[in-house]
Amino acid sequence: MTRDTTLRGIMLMFLFCLLAPLLDVSAKLAAENGVPAGQITAARFFVQWGLMLPVLWLMGLSLALTSRALGFICLRALFLLLSTFSFVSGIAVMPIADALAIVFVEPFILLLLGSMIFGDSVGPRRIAACAVGFGGALLVIQPSLAAFGLVALWPLGTAVFFAFYMLSTRAISAYMHPVAMQFHTAWTGFLMCLPILAIGSGFGIGPLGVVWPSPVNWLWLFGVGFWAAVSHMSMTYALKYSPSATLAPLHYSEIVVAVALGYLIFGDFPNRMTWAGIAIIVASGLYMIHRERLSARLRLQAP
Repeated sequence: MTRDTTLRGIMLMFLFCLLAPLLDVSAKLAAENGVPAGQITAARFFVQWGLMLPVLWLMGLSLALTSRALGFICLRALFLLLSTFSFVSGIAVMPIADALAIVFVEPFILLLLGSMIFGDSVGPRRIAACAVGFGGALLVIQPSLAAFGLVALWPLGTAVFFAFYMLSTRAISAYMHPVAMQFHTAWTGFLMCLPILAIGSGFGIGPLGVVWPSPVNWLWLFGVGFWAAVSHMSMTYALKYSPSATLAPLHYSEIVVAVALGYLIFGDFPNRMTWAGIAIIVASGLYMIHRERLSARLRLQAP
């Protein structure tokens, strides 16, 4: 890759880190205005479905799916649905930065799952980095548990489900275009939401119910899907122009944006223990990325 394309990828990754927290802000504003988490999750899929359809058409990509691809797409959509619902349930009551910091243990979970499922080589140093990263997450969770109760564990569920989402993405990324993947994930995820919301409304399950949004809530619900589509497209093309090893450390700048937006819009600011946990998670993640780079370099040098 040339220097110009690598720089383009870095700029797109920073754009993702700038836009992705706007998805979280839109979801939190909708939740604070009484929209259930399940309905916010469904809105993300529905809006993203509508936005990706013309993109798919303009790019001339096929809508066809093999049965194997459809199976993986459904699995991918299910994990994204569970991940989104868990995160929205968490940020409905706790600061976005706190929730996002806990979600950032996902690379550690992904590393361990990759080792168990795909047989990826994981050395003792990276396992130690995972343990330290989880310790940092506990520092963030502990004051949140005291302040918000068990709802503070929702972002941990997001990390687990998103790790499985990434594994399912890995399984089909070799033979499906990223734009087509996002489009098919959006419509399958929305269709999965419909019976869940119907059951939730029928049995009066609050987080899974449906309400008629106020005019401003229509804006927040559209924002959830819009920022999801735009930010993830930015990341998709960032990975096209630059290697993941280059972009991975930049992802942590998303926490900085989340802290700034949380403070400006909701008046939330992490306490000292949360900052300590964030620092440990970021440091552990950066060390793990460093070890991955060294391992990749050794693999290239090996005969």
